[in-house]
Amino acid sequence: MNKTVSTRLKAVTIESVIASTAATLCVVVFEVPVWAMFVGWISYFTRGLNLKQGAVNLVCVLIGLVLGISAAYCMAMLTPFLGDYAISVVVFAITVVTLSMGKARVFNNLLGFFLGLVTYFASHQPPSLEAFGMLALAATMGAVAALGAHTAQKRIQASPRPEASV
Repeated sequence: MNKTVSTRLKAVTIESVIASTAATLCVVVFEVPVWAMFVGWISYFTRGLNLKQGAVNLVCVLIGLVLGISAAYCMAMLTPFLGDYAISVVVFAITVVTLSMGKARVFNNLLGFFLGLVTYFASHQPPSLEAFGMLALAATMGAVAALGAHTAQKRIQASPRPEASV
């Protein structure tokens, strides 16, 4: 078998085991949604493939969750006054805040913020600390799993390949 193909197969197998383990832990141990775990996985790869940038990316997802929960609260407060037009005001305001945060010094990953927003709204959970905790745990598990998968891949690719015998 070609060494490159063999190395890639090994990396894919290990990464798949890591993803499967994270998914199983989400369902069996923590009872959090697997799809939200994959949001954390995706966030790790949005910018900078190292522990520091992965942590920044995850924090941006968590900030996005807070923004989503805040938007839901605002919707609940404004709907009695604005009816269906409350969505216009809330989306405008949350988008201004989110896009402005893209200029922050460290925590400025717009993709991470929007992944967090989408994650909250896709969960269909009422705005609460419990919803934040559940989604934050799932996303954190995904980011940690992605770090592990990426680290494993780098080690496999960097390992010396044995010479073929003649």
